[in-house]
Amino acid sequence: MVRILPCGDSALTVEFGDAIDPVLNDRVLALDAALARENQPAIVETVPTYRSLLVHYNHSVVGFAELSAWLRRIDADLTVMPIEGARWRVPVIYGGLFGEDLIAVAAQRGLTPDEVIARHTAAEYRVYMLGFMPGYTYLGGLDASIATSRRAEPRLATPAGSIAIGGVQASIQCLAAPSGWHLLGRTPARTYHPTRDPMFLMSPGDRVSFYQIPATSWDALDRAAQAGEAIAERLPS
Repeated sequence: MVRILPCGDSALTVEFGDAIDPVLNDRVLALDAALARENQPAIVETVPTYRSLLVHYNHSVVGFAELSAWLRRIDADLTVMPIEGARWRVPVIYGGLFGEDLIAVAAQRGLTPDEVIARHTAAEYRVYMLGFMPGYTYLGGLDASIATSRRAEPRLATPAGSIAIGGVQASIQCLAAPSGWHLLGRTPARTYHPTRDPMFLMSPGDRVSFYQIPATSWDALDRAAQAGEAIAERLPS
């Protein structure tokens, strides 16, 4: 059942469920695309998440009840198809100064660091949403054998480019920020670059895989990324 909930006086949330599920996410993205096509002047912005769509609107033009009824009509007519987004291959330096939690995660899961890396790189992840900060990419599809609860004490600072896991989620953290996730490695690729076109490299519905690179390649790739190169490889669909 769809739930529509108020978020203050000028936003609402359309909720489709309470799980990390590609079917729910496909429905969120289908509604988001439908609203973009409708070009309703009262809607200011939409923000898709794992299983809901946040809709900011001009409350001087339309009220909550009227907009909710309209959204329900749009949703009832939705044709939801599996999203076939872009596919990306992202380079990662694992462990050491680049991924200081790799050894601890391996020990907690009864694995070697190389086994954690192998399982992290073997998966194909779905981009469920962007949020928290520009370019922060929330990924589903983590191998359950390396899923690890978040840190008891979050760090006040973690580096830009961190490749991390938290519970059953994985992520690419574009900017330096606090985090309670476990750091497995770092990528020189920028999922967000303010002067690049496109500014955001990935979109919800895209697919991501990771591959290991040596630490010696960091400096050259980081300079190229800073200059605006994607670094992450876009694969044929």
